[in-house]
Amino acid sequence: MTTTVPKIYAFHEFSEVAEAVADYVVYAQNNALSKELVDRKMSVSSLNVNSEVEFKDVQRSVSIKSVSGVSRESSKKPKREVRFKIALSGGSLIHVLHKGLLSRTDVMWGKWDIYFADERLVPFDSEHSNFGLAKREILDQIDTEAYGKPNVFHINESLIKDPQECADDYEKILIKGFAGRDSVKLPMFDLFLLGCAPDGHIASLFPNFQENLREKLAWVVPVTGAPSGPTERISLTIPVICHSHRLAFVVEGSTKAPVLKTIMERPEKGLPSSIVNEGAAGRVSWFVDDEALTDVSVIKKDYKFRSNK
Repeated sequence: MTTTVPKIYAFHEFSEVAEAVADYVVYAQNNALSKELVDRKMSVSSLNVNSEVEFKDVQRSVSIKSVSGVSRESSKKPKREVRFKIALSGGSLIHVLHKGLLSRTDVMWGKWDIYFADERLVPFDSEHSNFGLAKREILDQIDTEAYGKPNVFHINESLIKDPQECADDYEKILIKGFAGRDSVKLPMFDLFLLGCAPDGHIASLFPNFQENLREKLAWVVPVTGAPSGPTERISLTIPVICHSHRLAFVVEGSTKAPVLKTIMERPEKGLPSSIVNEGAAGRVSWFVDDEALTDVSVIKKDYKFRSNK
């Protein structure tokens, strides 16, 4: 396997990683919403806006306190609302987003559709639930009166005893959110955020485990007997991940250095992250701290901040 080298942004401290990731998320948000924002430029006064909206290509600072008062002209065929569609994995990524996003004033939470890259089939109040962690660390702490409330699409908790049924049900949620499978071969997220575990798994796709890495048709697959952590899971598939408009891996800590070395230096090993680096070539960025790159031979890039807090 010959893998296109992704963009690799390295930072000294966890806080620097969190700040850069948050900036990248807002940049992706602004790009996804840019068409609607441009359309509304001439009617900004109809919004409850608490700061200026500056347009400069696709790089802008937007601080909207509420869009609840937007008036829309009726039409025979209402335009589909433009939303920022983002997929999140769990674990340390959620802590990074908590640190970086919650203090910002330019996150338009009310325009977000949040999906999950995978889920452990445990009750939502379990420490292992990705949705549960995101709810505690992020969703419950959003000032929804100021910034709006995101749409959050999680698994059906009543189906956690049946991985196949749970996977099928979540795929139906994706189909509904992305205009139906008859017209969309694969969903396209505006941004897909992933971590990478020390054993090399991403989302709930494990190296050399079952046939999930080779799945070509399904959007969501059940994972049974997972080799680490909660054993019953569901996961979005490699084709769905690679079809995203932008992808970013967020990895920190010296325990990740060995697997990063394999991903970056031995792509022929076929670890899930290497498959994504290849399948989404040119659209993948890595945000890592220096400890995670210990003894890893890569070319680091300086991250250029694109948005203002």
